[in-house]
Amino acid sequence: MVGEALDWDNNSRKLVLGIDTGGTYTDAVLLDYDSREVLATYKSLTTKRDFAIGIEKVIEGIAIRDPSGIGLVSVSTTLATNAIAEGKGKRVALLLLGYDPELIASFKLGERFATPNYFYFAGGHDLYGREKEDLDLAGILDKVGQIRGDVEAIAVSGYFSPLNPEHENRVYAAVSRVCDLPIVLGHQLSTRLGSVERATTAALNASLLAVLQDFVIAVRRAMERREIDAPLMVVRGDGTLMSDEFAARTPVETIHSGPAASAIGGRFLSGLDDALVLDVGGTTTDLALIEDGEITVSEEGATVGGYGTAVSAADLFSIALGGDSHITLDREKSIRLGPERVVPLAQLAADHPKVRVRLQALSRRSWTEANPEWLEYWFLLREPDDQRLLGSGQARKLMAFLSSGPKPLPEIIEHLDVLHAAQIGVADLWREEIIAKAGLTPTDLLHVDGRYTPHDVAASRLALQVFAQYLLKDPEEVRERVWERVVEMIVHAAVTFLSKQSLQLGADTRRKGDDIGQWFFLNSIYHTHRHLETLFRLHQPIVGIGAPAEFFLEKAAEVFHTELVLPEHHEVANALGAVAGSVMVTEEVLVYPRLDGAGLEVLGYYVQVSEERRNFDEEELAQALAYAEDLAGERALGAAMRSGADNAEVVVETERDGLDTYRVRAKAMGNPRLAT
Repeated sequence: MVGEALDWDNNSRKLVLGIDTGGTYTDAVLLDYDSREVLATYKSLTTKRDFAIGIEKVIEGIAIRDPSGIGLVSVSTTLATNAIAEGKGKRVALLLLGYDPELIASFKLGERFATPNYFYFAGGHDLYGREKEDLDLAGILDKVGQIRGDVEAIAVSGYFSPLNPEHENRVYAAVSRVCDLPIVLGHQLSTRLGSVERATTAALNASLLAVLQDFVIAVRRAMERREIDAPLMVVRGDGTLMSDEFAARTPVETIHSGPAASAIGGRFLSGLDDALVLDVGGTTTDLALIEDGEITVSEEGATVGGYGTAVSAADLFSIALGGDSHITLDREKSIRLGPERVVPLAQLAADHPKVRVRLQALSRRSWTEANPEWLEYWFLLREPDDQRLLGSGQARKLMAFLSSGPKPLPEIIEHLDVLHAAQIGVADLWREEIIAKAGLTPTDLLHVDGRYTPHDVAASRLALQVFAQYLLKDPEEVRERVWERVVEMIVHAAVTFLSKQSLQLGADTRRKGDDIGQWFFLNSIYHTHRHLETLFRLHQPIVGIGAPAEFFLEKAAEVFHTELVLPEHHEVANALGAVAGSVMVTEEVLVYPRLDGAGLEVLGYYVQVSEERRNFDEEELAQALAYAEDLAGERALGAAMRSGADNAEVVVETERDGLDTYRVRAKAMGNPRLAT
């Protein structure tokens, strides 16, 4: 809970409030919209079981003097990404119209649908928008009647539905008459022709509807309690903004919202038009590239939890490395960082002084008795709201054991009479943040270094001593090796992200191997060869954001022979990114040929957008394209205005998308509209 309030006068200022919910912290920034002056900042621990709790804490922590002065609230959130990764989305039935079951099975494409409940039905269209076969509406209604009690939403994806959504629309009309479940149609989310990605996007969107709607309602309630009456915006995965109403209807577009906001915040604070932005948080380090003043967007759809989607998102790369990454040993006793995030022992000992006493006793044991497992503590966060989470006797026994305070893992294993931690089946308690884990982290090493000391420095020193003693090494040597490993992981991530090439590195990178790529990589960091010098040179500066950025990135910038830029307020750049973005809406209109019965001769052209289709004769291609451009521009402008844009400008582009087929894309962009 850290805050900073600067001296400022509220008279006639336009104020905006930006909030970012990260994996470890929720950050808030109060900004003067005209001068771009930061007036106040606040950080609070993220409550993953209910993000709205952390959001309300930071709103309260900002201590806004006059809530009526807030013209806009904008939020970036990892809610959708986390819900998919952790399997917390709602149960969805996916209705596939005209898909080939044998093709899906032979290539195991069904694993990509983001739901096990997918069903095939006759229907769909071909590449020219012609009906493949009659729609099996009776079979669909029969299946819906069977499964309606087992699922919480329905997604519909028709083959080539962006070219002709008739079957999807007929399914919607029929099913909505007999079922009150929310229904998502694939063609309304994407005009891309990739059938699997579009079906996956529809299924994910359906699974997230209730999740994000609850989130928006909770944020609205938090605003009401603080008497903030202003538009609420949500950051898309490409860093642009959309209204809370749009976000509630298309939650799948918030995938990668948090990292995208971080990149926008880095661009905003640094003022650099070309830079590599690295956001170092407590859980992950996220990389993004800024070119010509804009965050680069992936040409492929966003991927989350292993599912490929048709959602436009920033080109990002993330690794499980942060200030709270767990420092452990692998089977070969090589140092490993992450991927798990734990509470630093310095923080745990500050909250529970007995932990330091136990660490002191542990440091006096022999190296055979004091192995690193004794540095892993489990502790109780809260009592569960739902007692069903304590269904197993093992869970209840663990809760009772932890009620007297944090316990080291070996004691827990002995108390529960198991051989290994993996045998303790309490996954629900972790997920619902009822119990938590602490251990040695880079944050502890920063306490030892004296570079960051808000908690119990002595506890961190004792933990490092025990860890080093087990390895029969000096604590200083271990500390240096951990920081070397941090640099290796960051440099490796940057090289992988920028080159789009893969390079496998083992946990112990110092072991010599025969791979020339590994040799080049390590020689570029450590310059160990007597005759050959190799190096990486990054053309752009590195913009570091996030609280640990300075400590994690200084050496990495040296390896890349570039400048490390740490702008003022870089610790909360992600929250700034939530309000620094623009509102942007993209509308696409497809123009494709109408063929004769044999499919050989072009008789005319269709202009297709969502539910609207218009025919043009063969000689009217120019008129068809002009109509499509006007239509796309009008739809984009209208959608941008409804999504909260002020004075939006429209840019229309037409590109050929295959033989005699065209894709007309209109982008409407403007600053978010503030409350007056």
